Amino acid sequence: MAHEHPILLVEDNSDDVFFLRRALKTKGINAPVEVASDGRAAMAYLGGSGKFADRTKHPLPRLVLLDLQLPYFTGLQVLGWIREQAALKRLPVVIFSSSSQARDIDSAYALGANSYLVKPTDVAELGRIIEAIRIYWLETNHGPTLT
Repeated sequence: MAHEHPILLVEDNSDDVFFLRRALKTKGINAPVEVASDGRAAMAYLGGSGKFADRTKHPLPRLVLLDLQLPYFTGLQVLGWIREQAALKRLPVVIFSSSSQARDIDSAYALGANSYLVKPTDVAELGRIIEAIRIYWLETNHGPTLT
């Protein structure tokens, strides 16, 4: 029996991971959360390679929250790779970055990001953003079939 499709959080900052996990739980998001701490790990998870080869244990995520500043491969490189993969090109990817620079936002959309959110510095604002993610991406939106 396959497990529920998780949320894949691609984030190298352990503090951000902690606060994001807490906000997800506080806002009633009960989907499992998988964490990839760098671009290479994200690509391995999404590609089902190495320790992630068993899709029963490591199903494709229903949503990817992708930081831009990552070790090995940047978030933009990971996003470009995702959109080149036939099995992944429709996967919902939300950029969740501290950068509010127009060039980063424009590059993310040009590479196929579904949304671009700027990480807040305030915990209350983080909760508001996570609530919006829950309502839109996990409850309202009908995502593609994941195999």
